[in-house]
Amino acid sequence: MPETAQTSGPVVRTGAVAFANHLPLALIAGPCQLEGRNHALEVAAALKEMASRLGIGLVFKSSFDKANRTSGRSARGVGLDEALPVFAEIRESLGLPVLTDVHEAEQCERAAQAVDILQIPAFLCRQTDLLLAAAATGRAVNVKKGQFLAPWDMAHVAAKVTEAGNPNVIVTERGASFGYNTLVSDMRSLPIMARVTGGAPVVFDATHSVQQPGGQGATSGGQREFVAVLARAAVAVGVAGVFIETHPDPDRAPSDGPNMVALADLPALVERLMAFDRLAKG
Repeated sequence: MPETAQTSGPVVRTGAVAFANHLPLALIAGPCQLEGRNHALEVAAALKEMASRLGIGLVFKSSFDKANRTSGRSARGVGLDEALPVFAEIRESLGLPVLTDVHEAEQCERAAQAVDILQIPAFLCRQTDLLLAAAATGRAVNVKKGQFLAPWDMAHVAAKVTEAGNPNVIVTERGASFGYNTLVSDMRSLPIMARVTGGAPVVFDATHSVQQPGGQGATSGGQREFVAVLARAAVAVGVAGVFIETHPDPDRAPSDGPNMVALADLPALVERLMAFDRLAKG
């Protein structure tokens, strides 16, 4: 039976932003790593202005800890204690929902006090205790599909969250391992993940999909020039949202610079993706 675009299905709402495969495209965006209060507020304010002007739902994203850096000498981030007040300020002063990664079950309850969506990193997507702890907070849970999983394997991952009593689960495609230091995005996985999870909102992570894990030796590389290509393809297939990491100066970013989109280039890309989305969803 051919995969077709959804015309209805579950809706995950966070603030004024709705994620559903049949609703208009939503955006998750922000710098890979939280670099401090001023930097985060600067990027969040610019993103809010763009989202308001274009009319797209926006969730601000940043990580307080990059716990799976290639090298132990790489900068990991400011840590949870310093990040929580920044996340809370972004929510309160700018009115934006906030998403951040959690890596340990003990972090979930604390992070949930200041953010709206808890994200499970791809490498940890099958960690049952982490998924259950995130579900128990009542916050929406965005699970990145592991680079080692088939799309239909996400049925069991999503079920761990929903069977714990939390229906607000989002699943995200971020590429599959394809040889050494390389990922490939199979666009079939987008409708497959929606189908096997009972219609859970599917997000496409356009920036991590062009990452080259460990591709620069002690750090990961990336092919930023292909972000727009893959994002357009995913939105044409039909998704609830796109995940795009962005930075005012990606080449100077402490993490994932090679695959992040320059903040100045993001509005034109998002506007194009919205046009693709309107066409895909009729």
